[in-house]
Amino acid sequence: MGHSLRLSIVRFFAFTLSKIFKMLFHKVHVNEEGIQKLQQAIQEYPVVVLPSHRSYIDFLMLSYIMYTYDLSLPVIAAGMDFMGMKIVGEMLRMSGAFFIRRSFGGDKLYWAVFSEYVKTILRNGDAPVEFFLEGTRSRTGKSLMPKLGLLNIAMEPFLMGEVFDMYLVPISISYERILEESLYAHELLGVPKPKESTSGLLKARKILSENFGSIHVYFGQPVSVRSLATGIVRRSHYNLLPRHIPRKPSEDVHRFLDAVGHKLVLLQQKNMVISPWVLMATVIIQNLPGLTLTELTRQTLWLRTIAEVFGASIDWPENVTPDKVIRSSLALRHNIVKTIKNQVVLCQEDTPAEFTVEMIFKRTVSVLMCASYRNQILHVFVRPALVAIAFQNTQSCKREDIFGCFSYLREVLSDEFVFLPGNLVKDFDEGLYLLMKSGAIHMSQADLHISEKGNTTISFLSVMFVPFLEGYQVIFKYPLHPEFADDFTEKSFIAAFRTYAAELILTGAIKYNEVLSTDMQKNALAALIRLGAVEKFKTAEGIICKVNKQTLGRVVDMLAPRIPVKNAAVARL
Repeated sequence: MGHSLRLSIVRFFAFTLSKIFKMLFHKVHVNEEGIQKLQQAIQEYPVVVLPSHRSYIDFLMLSYIMYTYDLSLPVIAAGMDFMGMKIVGEMLRMSGAFFIRRSFGGDKLYWAVFSEYVKTILRNGDAPVEFFLEGTRSRTGKSLMPKLGLLNIAMEPFLMGEVFDMYLVPISISYERILEESLYAHELLGVPKPKESTSGLLKARKILSENFGSIHVYFGQPVSVRSLATGIVRRSHYNLLPRHIPRKPSEDVHRFLDAVGHKLVLLQQKNMVISPWVLMATVIIQNLPGLTLTELTRQTLWLRTIAEVFGASIDWPENVTPDKVIRSSLALRHNIVKTIKNQVVLCQEDTPAEFTVEMIFKRTVSVLMCASYRNQILHVFVRPALVAIAFQNTQSCKREDIFGCFSYLREVLSDEFVFLPGNLVKDFDEGLYLLMKSGAIHMSQADLHISEKGNTTISFLSVMFVPFLEGYQVIFKYPLHPEFADDFTEKSFIAAFRTYAAELILTGAIKYNEVLSTDMQKNALAALIRLGAVEKFKTAEGIICKVNKQTLGRVVDMLAPRIPVKNAAVARL
């Protein structure tokens, strides 16, 4: 399990990575003021660094940057999969990695040894501890819900009074192009993840000839755990319990951990840097099967303005014409999009005489790859977009009516997008404020009205989230089919639904291929469980789900009116 740091191996690794990174990436941007704050934090109290997780490159890049800036190398919690890699696994261990199981199950001894190992590192303050709050790589480009197990272990030394304070440092890593983009799309369509191996790593060396653009690494402001816990968590009860017996956190501590986890993921999102391609992908995915290069440029520039008003940090090249920015971004994504007679289309956007289910899946690979970049900016738009959808569907100018619809949409999509627990009113006010700031909505006395120029913004934002709402509607309806078994597992549900959805796309009954994504299917199923339409039971064979068709029928009926009616002319600006 434990790491075994050796300086000679660290230096060799750093030299090798510098050569590889120079071949893969054009630039690596780092905010040096964040580095200085991290250096100060390490000198004061134990530090936990929490990077976003979009690629295997994340932990390598972070260790390389900290080595380059002469900071203490982090001790990294890595999956057991890496330990099986010959030579590489041992080199990772000697560079600061320690290996843990993906799931501890009911092994209390393993949990006790592992937690004590992590807490000892933090108590001693020898090095920062690094782990991924999201638990695994995001295959979709969106942030994942925080996993609280490791966070609970890391914060226990403070909760038990063993350290005066500790810092949590959110780190945002933004990629212009992700190495695993094609692999992720196939995994979302049910293709098993390839096992990590040294031979697989060597076979992947052909990517060294590819261009993956730039990376932005933003070190956030260190967050004091003591300041977060003051007045919220009572630490005194820890003194009444044996310290070395594994136990679940109390209800109030769990709520605290959940709030902290969500807050840190939101801080990661806030500091993400958006590339021009992300804006372009957003426009392209809303204008399938394609649009002209001129129209793509015009809509991208309009979307850039709106995104900046909403607070997005956009890495738009200075002193370069928009046409050149668009063309260079398209050239970098030659595996996703292509230009034919001035029309920008997806690479799989062929039109054979007869479509088959296999062709649907091939086309969906390109759709999911393009959508994964659009997803990188959805956190900027989700709150104003849900207000816009609520505004469209309530057909009311009353704030309370719009708020009611917004509240339901937020509840349904709270496994899809990260919202701070208990922050419903603030989220609504933020969405409303941003729409008013952009000039899309104005207030007259107590009523809200769409401005003359606001229809374009409202329609664009609404259509941006239609794939999720329509996808959820189809997934929610699926268990209501008479032939659907009342008892099922998540695995059987996803396999059966994938075939069902592909047939619907083939017949034209549904439009958006994103419904084939296993991520959306799992999130929708989690929403059904949370809404009481599906119940989970633990049996000897595993976890079984059972449908409550009466409750499910009500959920479907409530969601249907909240899907915005698409106006193609307006949505395309």
